[in-house]
Amino acid sequence: MTPVHRLSTTFAAVAATLALVACSKGQQAGQQQKMPPPEVGVVVAKAQAVPLRQELVGRLSALRSADVRARVAGILQKRVYTEGSDVKQGDLMFQIDPAPLRATLNAQLANLAAAQATYQNAHVAAERARSVGAKGLISKADVDNANAAERTATASVKQAQANVESARINLGYADVRAPISGRSGKQQVTEGALVGQGDATLLTTIDQIDPLYVNFAQAANILDAVHRAAAEGQIDLAEKNKAKITLTFSDGSSYDEAGTLDFSDTAVDASTGAVTLRGIVPNPNHSLLPGLFVNVKLELGEIKHAWLVPQLAVQRDVEGYFVMVVGSDGKVVQKHVATDRLDGSNWIVTGGISDGDQIVVSGLQKLQPGAPAKATPWQPAPAKPAAAAPAAH
Repeated sequence: MTPVHRLSTTFAAVAATLALVACSKGQQAGQQQKMPPPEVGVVVAKAQAVPLRQELVGRLSALRSADVRARVAGILQKRVYTEGSDVKQGDLMFQIDPAPLRATLNAQLANLAAAQATYQNAHVAAERARSVGAKGLISKADVDNANAAERTATASVKQAQANVESARINLGYADVRAPISGRSGKQQVTEGALVGQGDATLLTTIDQIDPLYVNFAQAANILDAVHRAAAEGQIDLAEKNKAKITLTFSDGSSYDEAGTLDFSDTAVDASTGAVTLRGIVPNPNHSLLPGLFVNVKLELGEIKHAWLVPQLAVQRDVEGYFVMVVGSDGKVVQKHVATDRLDGSNWIVTGGISDGDQIVVSGLQKLQPGAPAKATPWQPAPAKPAAAAPAAH
């Protein structure tokens, strides 16, 4: 074969190869153009009224707390109550030695008897003086002196009666009784100690724990935004003392009894920029104790027009939160949204979407804005069953 024939054969082979490659690429391009759009799971947006909740940290305190103190001086003889038990108002809790107080009362009773005897003598003398003076047998000065002695004796009787009453009250204070109903505390002073000498000695405390207060604080700017939204008609605020409170504990468990907002301060704390709030929570089983820290969910009212969007559907970029929506033409559109907060597994969205929008929840990794997509109803994944506890050996 001549060189010319060999070169001609080589060019023919190369041309055939290029033709095959071009044909293969064309077939691949055709196949890509004919691939169906990716299938994605969507939820259809529908506006609804959503509870306006705030999650805060609070601390429980007793509804009322009273100190039980010795109101008279004496030796503490006995503790009657059981520490940590529930007591009722008026129950006997401690006894102070009553002997010195009873002796003081008896002395005052004797003084009263003497004053009453003096009064009787002065009264008889005054009556006689007035009778004789009316006949002109004694001077007017003598009558006046008799009347003055009677009045002085009357005042002495009243003073003695007051002293008797005071001594009787002090004797009653020897029995130290509960000033309020509630849960009693531990004994602060042991038997045999001298109490009430100069100061009203603290013996124990009583806390009323049904119901309980829960104290917490909310940033003033958040409360201001809530009130502005309410003034614009976006939010319906709960009526006074109707704002609902629910408690959760550090382990995630919830308290069964719901409470209500009881108090809102009228001033902002300059050091924290927050407003002090207080709720009242039933505690019939006494399972809650004063001083406990709890998580507070405060329901101030409801947002009139909002959407609940699954958390999986909401993404974030430099401009903020956004969702991917399959439009009526089957193409994907990116929409930035205004979010309020998380509510369980959903975001509360207050703007940026419309009723009927098909919001993509699953298959987001396959999408690009402007690309086609096939929308199918999204179904949340079933909850995983709890792991079985290991068998005991």
